[in-house]
Amino acid sequence: MRGLSVAILAAFIGPAALAEVKLPVPTVDQSAVAKRGFFYVGGHYVGEPGKHIMVGQIYVEVLAPKAERRPYPLVLIHGAAQTATNWMGTPDGREGWADFFVEQGYVVYMIDQPMRGRSAYHPADGATRMFTAENEQFQFTAIESDGTWPGRDKHTQWPGDSTNKGKQGDPIFDGFYATQVETVVSNEETQQRNRDAGAALLDKIGPAILLTHSQSGSFGWLIADARPNLVKGIVAVEPSGPPFENTIIGTGKARAWGPTDIALTYDPPVKDPSEISVMRDEKPDGPNMFLCWMQTAPARQLINLKSIATVVISAEASYHQLYDNCTVKYLNQAGMKVEWMPLQNKGIHGNGHMVMIEKNNLAIAKVIDDWVLEKVK
Repeated sequence: MRGLSVAILAAFIGPAALAEVKLPVPTVDQSAVAKRGFFYVGGHYVGEPGKHIMVGQIYVEVLAPKAERRPYPLVLIHGAAQTATNWMGTPDGREGWADFFVEQGYVVYMIDQPMRGRSAYHPADGATRMFTAENEQFQFTAIESDGTWPGRDKHTQWPGDSTNKGKQGDPIFDGFYATQVETVVSNEETQQRNRDAGAALLDKIGPAILLTHSQSGSFGWLIADARPNLVKGIVAVEPSGPPFENTIIGTGKARAWGPTDIALTYDPPVKDPSEISVMRDEKPDGPNMFLCWMQTAPARQLINLKSIATVVISAEASYHQLYDNCTVKYLNQAGMKVEWMPLQNKGIHGNGHMVMIEKNNLAIAKVIDDWVLEKVK
């Protein structure tokens, strides 16, 4: 098991609360790990002579298995307001995805996004925002009571059994919320930094599979566009979307390049995103689903992404159930071969957006491993 130490939990929620809830003492089984370490990659110096600083670098943590049984490593890229702790364990002390994937024989790389966590932020990087506890409840942890979208009532997988499960004052929620960090507001700056740092990481480690979540879904398309020969597969768990317009958790135009806010390589070439001609579908793909924006025919092709095995995974109770289909349709219209995998179709029910730390997190990790073994060559 991997999780928070008792001392850290006590710091998060207070020793009295810790004694009251009697959470299990978490332990770490690293019997499958042969080596572990960290390094930094990417970045460049900016500033006047004598006042140089480095920007754009990323912290990378690596776990190597004793028995390497998978042909390519996994690069795990977290979403907004998160860090690599998403993959290291769960707020109630269970094993996380990083250890699970090492046990299957992957070399695992986990990053802290540029300007986030252990990848230094500087005030000149721009304004930041912090997700409130109420926003986390609405979007991630207590969606069955605090969410607003159809299907949220199916949420059963957030850990814990307290009367205020998934909300402030519940020790598991408080432990999760303590991990949240400031996020740079600019999507364009964030995507540019992650594209460049991700490409630098692949230049260093060689061919790999990208596993993205939420905000970092855009980074997966961008890194693969920059290094198509080094990306062997993309597992996009509830990626940022849908193309061109926000919905449910936001409103207004977004992602002018379709799945991203900054340039992707299209054929015929696109110099300005206004050149991408789009129209709305005549009807949604199902009840309560978002009305997708698609390209008008003939659709421009994402030529660097067409040969990369890709799956988009959506959780049953998440708001992504209502629009991830639009991301999949758009990418396929642009020449990719993307599989959409709603988890309920795999017999996995009750999940919200934070699938990697919910009660059945390892069942979902196994579905990912099964897909890789079948699809990534």
